[in-house]
Amino acid sequence: MKFVRWFLGRIILFFNFIFSPRSKKRDPQAQQQLDSQTANMALYQFHACPFCVKVRRSIKRNGLNIETRDAKNDDNYRQELAEQGGKVKVPCLRIEQQGQVQWLYESSDIVAYLDKLAA
Repeated sequence: MKFVRWFLGRIILFFNFIFSPRSKKRDPQAQQQLDSQTANMALYQFHACPFCVKVRRSIKRNGLNIETRDAKNDDNYRQELAEQGGKVKVPCLRIEQQGQVQWLYESSDIVAYLDKLAA
């Protein structure tokens, strides 16, 4: 079963590489404003998770600069996700605004949030 998951993950990553979306082009001032809004965001993810790939594609398509954190291979990020987010479930977007931290789970909710932010 572990091999099947690994193999399917590689297929997902291959097709993601081949069909990678293009980033939105914005004027430098608009991009800088958007970058400042996303500076305190981080995506906790597993590299080959299909739902994480969906969110990363949305980030790329919207031209956002959001840090990605590998919660599978980095124990510190995994522990941070468990302790602060409440559960080890990916994808999870950590949003820090005005000293408040929000943890957003579910890929569809994250994509909707990012699309609204980039609009």
